[in-house]
Amino acid sequence: MRTQEIKDFIRKHEGLFWYSPENKEETVSDGLLVETIINYGTLDDIRQLFKVMGIYRVASVFRQMTGRKSKNIYPELRRYFELYFNKYAS
Repeated sequence: MRTQEIKDFIRKHEGLFWYSPENKEETVSDGLLVETIINYGTLDDIRQLFKVMGIYRVASVFRQMTGRKSKNIYPELRRYFELYFNKYAS
């Protein structure tokens, strides 16, 4: 179940989820949320994501995503956040 804070965060950034059916943005998976914000959000958006989800949860979701064969995060961002999470969320 999503917290109200995460739902508000998703609503605030609903333009990034243009491909989701209207009023269904809140149902995106944690993986899709993290992927979208890292790929298309600003640095402030990423900081807010860490605040609402927690850096350890974001790092966990990120590691699960990058462990798959399909890697949808831009390579430069993937490498940056691998290093970042290894240092700050190990």
